[in-house]
Amino acid sequence: MTTSPRLSRATLASTAGTALEWYDFALYGTASALVFAHVFFPSGSELAATLASLGTFAVGFLARPVGGVIIGLLGDRVGRRQMLFVTLLLMAAASTAIGLLPTYGAIGVWAPVLLVMLRVLQGVGAGGEYAGAMLLSAEHAVDAHRGLNASIPSVGNALGSLIATGIFYLTAAALPQEQFLDWGWRIPFLLSAVLAVAAFVIRLRVAESPEFRASEGPQRSGGDQLVEVVRRGGRRIPLAMLMSIAPNVLSYLPSVYALTYLANQVGAPESVGLLGLMIANLLKVVTVPTAGWLSDRFGGRRIMIIGSLAGAVLFFPFFLLLDTGIPLLIWIAFVMIFTLCCDMTLASQAMMLSSLFDVDVRYGSVTFSREITGAVVGGGIPFVAAALTGVLDGRPWLVALLCSVLCVVCALGTRALPEVRSGEKATRVASAG
Repeated sequence: MTTSPRLSRATLASTAGTALEWYDFALYGTASALVFAHVFFPSGSELAATLASLGTFAVGFLARPVGGVIIGLLGDRVGRRQMLFVTLLLMAAASTAIGLLPTYGAIGVWAPVLLVMLRVLQGVGAGGEYAGAMLLSAEHAVDAHRGLNASIPSVGNALGSLIATGIFYLTAAALPQEQFLDWGWRIPFLLSAVLAVAAFVIRLRVAESPEFRASEGPQRSGGDQLVEVVRRGGRRIPLAMLMSIAPNVLSYLPSVYALTYLANQVGAPESVGLLGLMIANLLKVVTVPTAGWLSDRFGGRRIMIIGSLAGAVLFFPFFLLLDTGIPLLIWIAFVMIFTLCCDMTLASQAMMLSSLFDVDVRYGSVTFSREITGAVVGGGIPFVAAALTGVLDGRPWLVALLCSVLCVVCALGTRALPEVRSGEKATRVASAG
C-alpha cells in the first residue's frame, strides 16, 4: 500500500471533502432544533411543533440505510472514490434546495412535504458518505496506523459541523430574530452550493483505494452482492450493529436534542448551546486522532467499550450540568459527552469496521451494519428524548436512563466481536467463485 508514515495523503484530502459535505447534514440538525418548528410546522403547541420538526430530522436517518446499502454495494463494484462524488452531489443539491423552499405560510402543507422529500435525498447521500471516506482513508494506510487514518474522517465530520454551527450562529447573531426566522436562516443552506464546488475539487485529488484495486472478487448483481454481504458477514454484522449504538447516542443526543432542551426546558439563550457545540467540535481535532492512536495501540474493542461505559455513567451528570443554565458548565457538559466519550467510540468504530469484513464486500457490509443502527438510534433519539421529557413535565431523567442503557448494550455487543489491532493483517480478499 502507498502511504505516508502516519497519515496518508488520501486521508487528508478525503477528510477535507467530508468536512465540506458533512456541513450539509449538520446544518439540518441545528435548523431542525431551532428554526423549522417555526417556519415549516407552526402549531398552537410548542411540543407538537418541536416533535414534528425533529421527526423530519429522523426521516433523513430512515433514508440512510437505503442509500447506504445501494451506495455501498456500488462502491464494492466500481470503487470508493466514484461513489463519494455521488454522495457529494446528493447532499449539496438537497441542502441548496432547502434554502430555497417556501414556508408553511406561503404554500401550506406542501412546505413540510417538500422538506421531508429533500431530507430523504440528504439521507440517501449521507448513508454512503462517511463509510466511503473512512474506508478510503483506512485502505490507503499501513496496518500500523490503520486506526489513526480510519478515525480522521470523523474530524471532517466535526469540522463540517463546526462550520455549519458557526455560520448558523453568526447569521442568527447578526439579524433580529424576526428577520432571521423570515429569511436569514436560508443563508447557511444556500452556501452549500459554494462549498460543494470546493469539495468536488478536493476529491479529484484522491486516488482510488489500493486495497480495492488489488481485489479480484467476482462481479455480481446487486441482489447477489447483498446476499454475499449477509452470508460472509455472519454474526459480525448484527454485532457491528450493536457496536454502532453508542456513537449515535453520544453524537445526536447532545448535538440535536440538547439544543432543544436548553431552549425549551432550561430557558438558556440559543447562543449558549451553539457555542457549546462549536467548542466540542473544535476539540475533536485533537481528541479524534488521539482516540484513533489509542485504538492502534490498545485495540479498537477496548477503546469502544471504555467510551461506551463512560457515556453510560456520565449522561446523568450531563443533564445536571445543563440544568444549571450556567454557560461554562453547559459547555463542560458538551465536551464531556459529545467530545470525550463520543470520540472514543467514533474512532474505535472506524478502525474495527474497516477491518472486520472482506475487502470486496466491505463497503456494503459497513453501510449495512452502520446505517441501520443510525436510522433507528441516531435518527430516533432526539424525537424519543423530546417525548420522554414531555412525559415527565420537562425533567430529563428517563432520557438519561435510556441513553445509559443503550450505551451498555453497545459495550456488550462490542465485547462479543473479535479484537482488531493495528499491525495485524487487515486486508482480506475473498477468493473468486
